[in-house]
Amino acid sequence: MLHRRSVLAAAGAVLAAPRIGQAADATGITATEIRIGNTAPYSGPASAYGTIARCEAAYFKMVNEQGGIAGRRINFISYDDGYSPPKTVEQVRRLIEQDKVACLFQNIGTAANSAIVRYANQRKVPHLFIGSGADKWGNYQDTPWTIGWQPSYRTEAQIYTKHLLEQAPKARMALLYQNDDFGKDYVTGVRDILKDRFDTTVTTASFEVTDPTIDSQVLSLQATGAEVLLTAATPKFAAQAIRKVHDIGWKPKLHFLTNVSISAGTVMIPAGGEKGTGIITSAYLKDPTDPTWRDDAGMQDWRAFMQRHYPEGDVTDAGNVFGHGIAATMAQALRQCGRELTRERLIREAANLKALDLAVLLPGIRVDTAPTNYHPIRQMQLARWTGTTWERFGKVIEGATLS
Repeated sequence: MLHRRSVLAAAGAVLAAPRIGQAADATGITATEIRIGNTAPYSGPASAYGTIARCEAAYFKMVNEQGGIAGRRINFISYDDGYSPPKTVEQVRRLIEQDKVACLFQNIGTAANSAIVRYANQRKVPHLFIGSGADKWGNYQDTPWTIGWQPSYRTEAQIYTKHLLEQAPKARMALLYQNDDFGKDYVTGVRDILKDRFDTTVTTASFEVTDPTIDSQVLSLQATGAEVLLTAATPKFAAQAIRKVHDIGWKPKLHFLTNVSISAGTVMIPAGGEKGTGIITSAYLKDPTDPTWRDDAGMQDWRAFMQRHYPEGDVTDAGNVFGHGIAATMAQALRQCGRELTRERLIREAANLKALDLAVLLPGIRVDTAPTNYHPIRQMQLARWTGTTWERFGKVIEGATLS
């Protein structure tokens, strides 16, 4: 199933940024339109993420209705890749070579982006704010046309491990991870903190996205006697892990869960709200199920957006908070280009975002980029699942200090 959506446009003002050579490439840009390309798993094992792209389409449609940006409307072209890297390659080639998009935006998945990153950089197509927290998306030296958005998975794992050392310094850890760059970043982050202790205190078990379940891996990890569990899995498998851990009576002292799978609507409640009670994650976005934000101006704006522009979207799904925030970031980069919009100018402005305060970010967390900082969001705060919502605790942590 292919999804193609028409949406917004660009422009604003200011300059600065990485040197990528002379380009002046205005492919996909006219006086009245900019074409933006996206791939998302509307089908397949990570289809829960499909709502992110739908939310982005709605956001760009809203901006178009408001007149676009600097007179340009955005034509947001989004195709289903089924969370399959070969399909991602096929669809991205279609976007760049046939649809002639100006840039790629928020392609979802670590493996998917790994499959297209060299192609995008060789073609000098901005590959912006991608839907993956893999640490390598901050590698501005090797892939200057590619920039991430969300906090690095590696940094996230470092945060969990530091909390583990504070709460249960002698505990053994079980690490369940997806066997790709996404999951392996968590292994690396834990090793960063434990160093030589990793080999004697951590047991790992991996799974493939094509596996039907992760039951056997959970059982094997329980058998090690580990008192701490870290689950690095996409929503489908995260929900399976939560249910299995509960159903077999495993009660780890600490259970950490990747922040890409913490949606109340698509993971925690479907898994059985009470089954995940006590799980710890790290957050940088406001949780739509947290009553703390009931009267928050930013979340009131988000709810009004959802009601008017994406009424079929689930207001308990954190993916729709993510989609709103990342689309707003894209719009800001476009505004900063003013009328001088080219591919080169766009990547320069994407690397020139200063203390961008988004409606959906937690207090104290901002989007910041620079020619030598391709990790836009570096701060997080720990949160614990109560059975019905996520409850934040502790202070906002600057990830860079943990690297």
